[in-house]
Amino acid sequence: MSGHAGAVSDLVDQLSKLPGIGRKSAERLAFHLLRVHEDEALALASAIRRVRTDVRYCSVCYNLSETELCRICSDPKRDATRLCVVEQPRDLLSLDASGVYSGLYHVLLGRIAPLDGITPDQLTIDSLVERVRTGNFSEIIMATNPTVEGDGTSLYLSNLMQEFPVEITRLARGITSGSVLEYANREIIADALTGRQRL
Repeated sequence: MSGHAGAVSDLVDQLSKLPGIGRKSAERLAFHLLRVHEDEALALASAIRRVRTDVRYCSVCYNLSETELCRICSDPKRDATRLCVVEQPRDLLSLDASGVYSGLYHVLLGRIAPLDGITPDQLTIDSLVERVRTGNFSEIIMATNPTVEGDGTSLYLSNLMQEFPVEITRLARGITSGSVLEYANREIIADALTGRQRL
């Protein structure tokens, strides 16, 4: 039972449902919102409302967008011969922020995880296959997360793509620049050795 007023208790309850926010953090956030100027608190409420009402998935790649096509799909300067497949929109943002990749993306909206009950039909795989079938891609980059589920998803997709005349690649893995071999685990070292490149 909370000692807070009903509205404060409700706010704490809602904030504590956010990922990484426990009850204490939720209380700190709630009291912060009570201390800030009313306009600032209402701007936050408005931003939350707008993101829930205005943001949707791009009709082509499933990135987040406020229009039918996201900014990437509608950019004619993007390299339309390369397609990078990611699990979530936040992965797309991370890759695109690198400034190294200028191709298109496809967001799966998850990864195959049988133990969690997530099957291929729950992802945007059918749309991906159709894009590859009808597109002019020369390379499909599997950029799923380096987890058992991510690797399994990449393997599943790679098998699906075998019928198409495209090169299928995955992100390189291994030792990061500036790191020390002594502290790298076996999997990282194995990936680094397997993915080694000619100098």
